[in-house]
Amino acid sequence: MEVLKLSLSDFDAIDYDLIAIHTSLEDYRLAYFLNQKLPILLSKSSDFLEFKTSNGSAFFSKFSYHEDATDEEWTLIENKDELVEGIINTPTDLFSQEKEKIIYNVYFLPEMKKVNYFLKVESTVLRLTEIISYLNTIKQISTAYAVDVKNLKSKNNLIF
Repeated sequence: MEVLKLSLSDFDAIDYDLIAIHTSLEDYRLAYFLNQKLPILLSKSSDFLEFKTSNGSAFFSKFSYHEDATDEEWTLIENKDELVEGIINTPTDLFSQEKEKIIYNVYFLPEMKKVNYFLKVESTVLRLTEIISYLNTIKQISTAYAVDVKNLKSKNNLIF
């Protein structure tokens, strides 16, 4: 009888590219500019990426495009969400009935806190260097660069 062994490294194959984007644009504006520069049509997904934290649930917006003919998949993901928690003050005077707000920042990829958005590209005909050069021609993007996914601690967040 033959024994078949599987190792976890067989399932760790990364078949996508990840691009970090630094910009102050809102997600819908960035998707608009990406649609103009790249041969894609990103549209807002109705489902958000949800992460549960000790302070509550964080929701990250997602824009996606899928081309059936070439089996391309493009996903634009925001990296930061703010959780607001209200705390009621104990009244010490007449005007202290207001709630204090504590804001927690939650990141999609916590080790890359300065990145605003990520563009996940799966099986495209364009080379990664071409995509990055197109992105860097958009005036509103400060910079865009490739991310080495193998070195990310939270790369499991990219599985959705």
